Amino acid sequence: MRRLSLNFLLAIALLAAAAVAVALGEVQLSPEQYAEAFGSPGSPAAQILWEVRAPRVLTAALVGACLGLSGALLQGLLRNPLADPGVLGVSACAGLGAALAIVAGLAVTPGAVEMAALTGAGFSAALLVGFATRFAEPEALILFGVSLSAFAGALTALVFNFSPSPIATAEVLAWLLGSVENRSWSDVAWGAGALAVGAGLGAWARRGLLALTLGEETASTTGLPMRRLKIAAILAAAIATGAAVALAGVVGFVGLAAPHLVRAAVREDPARLLLPSALAGALMLMAADLLARMLPSDAEVKLGVMTALVGAPLFGLIAWRAARSWRT
Repeated sequence: MRRLSLNFLLAIALLAAAAVAVALGEVQLSPEQYAEAFGSPGSPAAQILWEVRAPRVLTAALVGACLGLSGALLQGLLRNPLADPGVLGVSACAGLGAALAIVAGLAVTPGAVEMAALTGAGFSAALLVGFATRFAEPEALILFGVSLSAFAGALTALVFNFSPSPIATAEVLAWLLGSVENRSWSDVAWGAGALAVGAGLGAWARRGLLALTLGEETASTTGLPMRRLKIAAILAAAIATGAAVALAGVVGFVGLAAPHLVRAAVREDPARLLLPSALAGALMLMAADLLARMLPSDAEVKLGVMTALVGAPLFGLIAWRAARSWRT
């Protein structure tokens, strides 16, 4: 009952935040224009609300949900509260794929950068699954993920070094900093599909996450197909993270912070943490994007920068409260 109440409250807060985010923006609308937007679909006000703001808001929610879900999966799988989508190198490989596509001049082709990012995420997922089938220890998977992330980051730096033009370099940098600007309903549609696939795999893998809280050896005696459940968790996290990077670029801190915001409410149960983390991540990123849009500046603050500015102090507060509880 407590978990249902948490999910219900998060869903209500998410709907309220979405309504506010669609209503507010750089262009101020009068009450008459809002009425016109609902009554006349072809009006300029309707174009602003339903073709510009609404897809952007929903894309931000999808990206946040993907990152929150991925963070909860990885923290449960690795039994490490500091794990996030970047720790296994999925974000770095997806970013590398997108950077290569932009430098190759494929940005003018619709969907090419997004497909390159998904390909990079899929490549990293294949490497992680291959490694996990041979080595069951979570520490080994973390170390392999860190090395994969560092290698992909180094290759991305090489892309900057050998970029054919300053314009391509600027495009890569802007994309890597993260943004959901100028997103369309087609982006919302395929992002929702990717989230559904990741959520389905994560829901199947959650039994294994709960068993892992008893320890690796005890979990292996439960009769559950632990190897397949672990692989499903890795694939779910990779698909969700790859979709997030493909939609918005590299956005940090949401996957790390979102599970911690709701962990106490589910009593540290990793199986029950997935849905609240996804909802909390969606709420976080939607709020960060609204703040980025509303700040008075000539150039819009990038979403990845905004999440770090907001998420770092918030996570610091969570760490401080956790340290106090450990002392007592």
